Amino acid sequence: MALRNLLSSILIGAVASARSMTPMAALATARLAHRGTPGKLALLDRPLFKFGALAMGVGELLGDKMKTAPDRTVFLGLLARTMSAGIAGSALAPRGREREGAVAAVATAVPLAYLTLAARKRAMARVGQTRSGLVEDALVVAAGAAIVALATRR
Repeated sequence: MALRNLLSSILIGAVASARSMTPMAALATARLAHRGTPGKLALLDRPLFKFGALAMGVGELLGDKMKTAPDRTVFLGLLARTMSAGIAGSALAPRGREREGAVAAVATAVPLAYLTLAARKRAMARVGQTRSGLVEDALVVAAGAAIVALATRR
């Protein structure tokens, strides 16, 4: 399979590297807008999961600005990124290629988590935790929304 067929999965993995819940929140938003994914995604058709993903996405954006927020590379942070990237990468992969999409997204999310953390720490040193977090939020949420919007259909 050509790498370009998995581009949405790879890109959503990059989003998950910086904000673990944004891919799921973006997919939940797409489902609320009655948009379908190329790959199977039955989980977010259930209201509990759909609204839970949205709440967790918002919660992560708020919690990230706290001084006590752990680094994204701690075990639970990487686990959340792995799960979110895998589910989202699978959903955005072509039908029948969900496994490859999940693997591509996870293979992108985990190593990039270390790079995005290093970039965030540099930004924090320059402009502070809250300001750097808000800029990162804007970039990551916009990227997640654009990736999901381009990969889904009515």
